[in-house]
Amino acid sequence: MRRDYVKWYSPSLHRDMELLAFGHAGFPIVVFPTSGGRFWEYEERGMVRALAPKIDRGELQVICVDSVDQESWYNKRAAPRDRLNRQNAFDAYLALELAPFVRNRTSWGQMGTTGCSFGGYHAINFALRHPDIVTYAVSMSGAFNIPAQFLNGFYNQDAYLNSPLDYLPRLDDPWFLARIRSSYYVLVVGNGDPLFDQNVKLAHQFGSKSIPHVLDVWQGFGHDWPWWHKMAHKFFVQ
Repeated sequence: MRRDYVKWYSPSLHRDMELLAFGHAGFPIVVFPTSGGRFWEYEERGMVRALAPKIDRGELQVICVDSVDQESWYNKRAAPRDRLNRQNAFDAYLALELAPFVRNRTSWGQMGTTGCSFGGYHAINFALRHPDIVTYAVSMSGAFNIPAQFLNGFYNQDAYLNSPLDYLPRLDDPWFLARIRSSYYVLVVGNGDPLFDQNVKLAHQFGSKSIPHVLDVWQGFGHDWPWWHKMAHKFFVQ
């Protein structure tokens, strides 16, 4: 299996950003790590191995990006406004730096996203904010009630625009809706997961906007790597 380690200085984030890219051909999927994870997490936790059959066949390429969550959402020492500014810089890195890298490496004009737990949030949020870039997003045990959980009651336009449960019900822009409705979104969650209700609410919003999606509910807790191995296999390999 082709495996590339890549690093460059990000002008959006003003620091080096690293990633791992796997595969030689096929549709590109960008992977976001969990809240405490790094770009090597997906490989270290056996998720790349779970997807290996499709990667080896040249049907899938996997690009595992790094996170700035400890500098944004989880940075309790920073004011909420500063956390949101860091998240916006991360979004700029993804849209203006990572997306061109993926296009150049894979020759695909668009890509998919995925992630587990907080990575699932990033996968869905980036996909909805940039439907011209992302056409397929799979969240496994994702968290979506972001401002309430991370901003200590602070709320502004940036908080709104990073909370799918807030902006999706009010979305009426024809450009966005046309592209989002041409994409596909997957919410996979265990019915014993504490985040189950957030996934149900987001699925309801997808349905109310006629957005193609599936809410795939697994029996049990579901919020751990052995479950995520099986979920990833179902939606990327089978």
